[in-house]
Amino acid sequence: MLRIGTPVLKNLVLIFTLCFSSQLIAITKEILVNNSSPAKTIEADLIIYGGTSSGVIAAVQARKMGKTVIIVGPDRHLGGLSSGGLGFTDTGNKAVIGGLSRDFYHRIWKKYQDPKSWRWQKRTEYGNKGQGTPAIDGENRTMWIFEPHVAEEVFEDYIKEFKIPTYRDEWLNRKSGVKRKGARITSITMLSGKTFSGKMFIDATYEGDLMAAVGVDYHVGREANSVYSENWNGVQTGVLHHRHHFGVLKKKISPYVIPDDPNSGVLPRISTKHPGKYGSGDKRVQAYCYRYCATTHPENRVPFPKPEGYDPKQYELLVRIYEAGWKETFYKFDPIPNRKTDTNNHGPFSTDNIGMNYDYPEASYERRKEILEEHRRYQQGWLYFVSNDPRVPLKVRERMSQWGLAKDEFVDNGNWPHQIYVREARRMVGKFVMTENELTKRKPTPDPIGMGSYTIDSHNVQRYITPQGYVQNEGDIGVRISPYQIAYGSLVPKKAQCENLMVSICVSSSHIAFGSIRMEPVFMILGQSAATGAVMAIEGKLAVQDVSYSQLSKRLLQDGQILEHASSKAKPTKKGSGKFIHPQSLPGIVVDDDEAKLTGEWVTSSSTPGYIGSGYRHDGAAKDGRAKAQFEVKIPKSGRYEVLISWTPHSNRSSKVKVEVSSLDGKKEIVIDQRQAPSEKGSLRSLGVFNFKDQQSATVVITNNDSDGYVIIDAVQWLEKK
Repeated sequence: MLRIGTPVLKNLVLIFTLCFSSQLIAITKEILVNNSSPAKTIEADLIIYGGTSSGVIAAVQARKMGKTVIIVGPDRHLGGLSSGGLGFTDTGNKAVIGGLSRDFYHRIWKKYQDPKSWRWQKRTEYGNKGQGTPAIDGENRTMWIFEPHVAEEVFEDYIKEFKIPTYRDEWLNRKSGVKRKGARITSITMLSGKTFSGKMFIDATYEGDLMAAVGVDYHVGREANSVYSENWNGVQTGVLHHRHHFGVLKKKISPYVIPDDPNSGVLPRISTKHPGKYGSGDKRVQAYCYRYCATTHPENRVPFPKPEGYDPKQYELLVRIYEAGWKETFYKFDPIPNRKTDTNNHGPFSTDNIGMNYDYPEASYERRKEILEEHRRYQQGWLYFVSNDPRVPLKVRERMSQWGLAKDEFVDNGNWPHQIYVREARRMVGKFVMTENELTKRKPTPDPIGMGSYTIDSHNVQRYITPQGYVQNEGDIGVRISPYQIAYGSLVPKKAQCENLMVSICVSSSHIAFGSIRMEPVFMILGQSAATGAVMAIEGKLAVQDVSYSQLSKRLLQDGQILEHASSKAKPTKKGSGKFIHPQSLPGIVVDDDEAKLTGEWVTSSSTPGYIGSGYRHDGAAKDGRAKAQFEVKIPKSGRYEVLISWTPHSNRSSKVKVEVSSLDGKKEIVIDQRQAPSEKGSLRSLGVFNFKDQQSATVVITNNDSDGYVIIDAVQWLEKK
């Protein structure tokens, strides 16, 4: 018998009060759900947490292998960043993208064969940008550039075609939602109370929340170079790649409110903390941004909104950048179909919200929401500022005002992307850790289950004040590599920690190796391979760590995965790719510019062929005496050694580069002309023969003192003379 005041009676009164209003059906449903008995546990062979591109592809693979599968996660829209604005795909070498990942891009191509897909632009006007060729694709043509809503359609098509149950807007109870029996997960529970039980689980989120809640080891931030014997991990002060730093400007920029007056205070979005020692580890995370979709089409354009809480003072640094002559505002408005863009960060102060995401990976849901709101406010404010502030150059303002958000994208989120670009969050420390050494092939990769090929890439991590009192960005890295293999062990935890979990995004990897792995086509490759391993573990009643690699690789190849590329197994040769020389192919001791100790500003390049290693560096023709590179090695035994130096010649090089060689004979300065080729026979020139003793620290120092052009640093070689 019901009593007055009980929740049920109160709800009935509410229903009758509302009578037959338009809200009646929705509210009645909510009341019935809230007052019903707890939902039963929902079961499947495989539970995938995360509706990202990797999660959807993993689910498709499990269904193709005959298993039941459920996708559950916080996503309302499927596809993660692939449907969240990143339509100008970072592919690298497309030849290593196979299986369901390639199928996704084939389905994109098919979508654009429909004339109805070309609403705001003629197909002939866009041309064949971003498409594969019949010679490579055959009948399965691909398209790698696309609109966000088209990608989402493809992901939804997968769900319908393979009848995959999908539970959206479901947030893992990170404190007590994981139930285990020994080293195995038995179920996971959401904040809504829904519980999902399976034989195997995959964490396909960008944050690695399930992985962390299970209790497996992981890392946040950058490891020191010494941890895995890497060159590009850790703090990278003085390393200036791409064009996302203040060294590209014609003059130095003061970080202070009143230029050059430290007592006036520091401008917003500049850290006053010490950046850290070069090569040391830290907990900082590379910058995030939204890959917003812009258009100039009048009928489909929404003017950039003025965000709530807009503060023009946040962009004072951008004013000084414009005053210094910067003209690259629109360099990364990459065109996608229908007169739209996938727009990315570019330059020293752009859409990357540097330094504002450090606590995001492990933050509570509430704190993450605050971080996302701040990122949205910053980035929309940046767009509004460039469009409207009178201190922005008139031509830039007028051009930016022609752009706006695409009205037909992200229609339920104010035309703003529903997914931020989480370039990096947690990274598992699993059975095998992928590092720079596997990507550059200094070490072999065991049990490959897929491939990557994109440049080793990190966006800026911090914006700081240099010892000279100027502002600078730090952390941006771009190192070119050839296709490499990814180990099965990087998808699985240590066996003692969990036997039935696989991780397809927050894989076991160092920060700098993840900089290449973290591309959407690769996440789809890893999703398929993770699901394959999980299904084979189910069928064999095994731990995921014990799956037979020979059987796994056989199935992956059968399903179209690419596990090997000519460059991934090739031994180093002197000719390398024809453009570079592998350091390991040279005799004696070779120290590449990657391993040199750098002072001042050096820019990585690979424009002129004939270099040693992944590229070379130049000083930007600074001629300021501040750039210094020290190549150092311990001599293995006493004797006479010839010292050689390499560079790539060009008419714009300096004709008087100062090189100092230290040996038992003392210090000797040599001036070389880098406009001339090092020698007729190769890319190295001898600096002479010198005496060294056992375990002596031998150095070669190159500076840009009194230079008259670009100073190049590439490699130094020590050859024992017998």
